[in-house]
Amino acid sequence: MHNLLAVGLGGFVGAVARWGLGGFVHSRLGDRFPWGTLTVNVLGCLLIGFVLDWAAHREGVSETTRLFLVTGILGSLTTFSTFGYETIGLFRQGSTVAALGNIGLNVVVGLIAVLAGLMVARSIG
Repeated sequence: MHNLLAVGLGGFVGAVARWGLGGFVHSRLGDRFPWGTLTVNVLGCLLIGFVLDWAAHREGVSETTRLFLVTGILGSLTTFSTFGYETIGLFRQGSTVAALGNIGLNVVVGLIAVLAGLMVARSIG
């Protein structure tokens, strides 16, 4: 029951963070490119790399804590389905370069962010 509540509460926190951060980025950069989705996906990649490596090298980090942070918060912060939908939208609008750029940025920058998170976690601990 504790794990269920941890995932649910984390999901709430991550979803609200996604909505707030995505909206903030959208309001600043406009809607010609899905910058909000890219931002939350890259941030989620950075944080998952950090959190999982950090937790793996710390005693006392419970499974419930990992579920809260990774499955709950980060699982609802990042959004593969929105990435897919927005990319198809760019293709349909005839913005092939933007669509391919969105794919490349989400994948490449996401992987770099995971590596950066791992490196930060290892450097502090």
